Amino acid sequence: MGRRITLIQGHPDASPSHLGHALADAYARGAAAAGHAVERIDVAHLEFPLLRTAEEWRSGALPESLREPQAALGRADHLVLIYPLWTGTVPAVLKGFFEQVLRPDFVSPDANAGGAGARGLKGKSARVVVTLGMPAFVYRWVYLAHGVAAINRNVFKFCGVRSVRTTYIGGVGADRFDGEKWLRRMSDLGRRSA
Repeated sequence: MGRRITLIQGHPDASPSHLGHALADAYARGAAAAGHAVERIDVAHLEFPLLRTAEEWRSGALPESLREPQAALGRADHLVLIYPLWTGTVPAVLKGFFEQVLRPDFVSPDANAGGAGARGLKGKSARVVVTLGMPAFVYRWVYLAHGVAAINRNVFKFCGVRSVRTTYIGGVGADRFDGEKWLRRMSDLGRRSA
């Protein structure tokens, strides 16, 4: 029996011409061919307000448009996040998405009872795929991948994800960039649910 995969396409532009959309499609095709169930969240297609106060985050109502995406996160065995690096980190709309769906009652349902509570994504695994214009090694070794590390640590691991693997796809847009190689790699990762 296959795994339940929730794929989060975090590019803020809904135009299908972006590499991130093709990577998500390749992953989903590979996963489906191997018998995995794939649910997809395209953040660019969602309408929701940004949170502006801590009180809104703690006790405000989750927007109706995000109820199903939040449930899909909860149902998944494996999470896949694909996004472009913008100003060293995730695009603002993707950060806003996480702030909305990862509210205290989802992340730690028992927190109001005074305990540490169960983490909303406990026991799941995740793959984070980041596309960037600069060479990947420059971002990883010169800039220490600070923005990606923050998402891996402060979103996924904080919420209970046991294993987070990261794929950096650098040099996007360069003359020698081999997009076909990366589409094949994503399809293989999908087949393996990795």
